[in-house]
Amino acid sequence: MARSSASSASPAADTVGGRSLAVHLVRSLRPRQWTKNVFVFAGLVFSGRLRDPEAVQSATLAFAIFCLLSGVVYLVNDVRDREADRRHPAKSRRPIASGAVTPAQALTLAVILMIVALGASLLISPQFTAIAATYVTLLTIYSTSLKHVVILDALTLAMGFVLRAWAGAVAIPVPVSHWLLLLMLLGALFLALSKRRAEIVALADDARHHRRILAEYSPYLLDQMIGVVTASTLLAYVLYTIDDQTVDKFGGDQLVWTVPFPLYGIFRYLYLVHQREGGGNPSEILVTDKPLLVCVLLWGLTVIALIYWHGPTDIGVR
Repeated sequence: MARSSASSASPAADTVGGRSLAVHLVRSLRPRQWTKNVFVFAGLVFSGRLRDPEAVQSATLAFAIFCLLSGVVYLVNDVRDREADRRHPAKSRRPIASGAVTPAQALTLAVILMIVALGASLLISPQFTAIAATYVTLLTIYSTSLKHVVILDALTLAMGFVLRAWAGAVAIPVPVSHWLLLLMLLGALFLALSKRRAEIVALADDARHHRRILAEYSPYLLDQMIGVVTASTLLAYVLYTIDDQTVDKFGGDQLVWTVPFPLYGIFRYLYLVHQREGGGNPSEILVTDKPLLVCVLLWGLTVIALIYWHGPTDIGVR
């Protein structure tokens, strides 16, 4: 009887809300957010090395490492914000906020994943390891302090995407393009500001109680910032497609034909933010809004076709 009681109690101890602790821990890593790490592959595509098996292998390893590191950041962030998340209609269901995962369990997993990820990064190069360590350090500082500093909060999130793209180029390795980093910074800043606006609109009067930084923003202020960043992003992309180095690398200015895709994509996203009150979760919108998903896929396929049809020279990500 004692053995029977012990065996029946064991599964209950290992499950929370009908799910195992392992499942809750995986959910805490927010695997649906890992789509953000596809920016690691930007260097691979635009360097013309997509058909190089060794480069593809290195870029894929880099992607996996950043998935682990982003999971570390999410764990730290959710531990820090667990009290505020409990007052949020959607975030209250997160494993740490709901109590399915304890702070100690989350932080232990974060340490293990960081050691594994940074250890694996040494297989690529010391420079890649330095960028990966900078990424996890910067985003951890964001979770503990910078997220409460107006404007710097959005810029820090945007810098996370810049570091992803930079790391992807270093992993191959190819020279890092200033155009690539600039476009990543502007595009990510557009998403970060749009997310802030969506949060303010969705939470209304409770916004400042959920996250105090939201009290520093207003929909009008964010609309002004988004307008500046939107114009800058589109202009930078157009200038990139007709830049002399781009023309020399790809044997012509054919990339200018892809301009309608970012135009539609940005306008579609703005439509979702303003008319559908979306934008709070960019990763989810990308995979759930079919017009936007089709736009991104067509843009990617068109870029690959134009680059590899003309047979680019291997001079780096220009």
